[in-house]
Amino acid sequence: MNEFKHLSVNDAVTLIDEGATVVDIRDANSFAHSHIKTAHNLNNDNLPVFLQQADRQNPLIVCCYHGISSQSAAGFLIGQGFTDVYSLDGGFEQWRIQFPEHCES
Repeated sequence: MNEFKHLSVNDAVTLIDEGATVVDIRDANSFAHSHIKTAHNLNNDNLPVFLQQADRQNPLIVCCYHGISSQSAAGFLIGQGFTDVYSLDGGFEQWRIQFPEHCES
């Protein structure tokens, strides 16, 4: 069985530039305030649609606040058949500090 991998924000930039999908599991208000430019907010309401439409072979980066909750979500997504899943170490807070130019609201 595959397991998710940990990903630094530095390595995430490269993976995103190569076309990785980014899902942000923070609450909708936090996501609306600021998020990684290409990220999609993933929550319990839109999860079924995401699971139906997502390319399970494409690299998938899971982002939360600090890189803790994303680990559980990444493990769940591995269990749903995604093959290349990453938990963003340091979460959005680390991303925001290092790459504010790659954030949007």
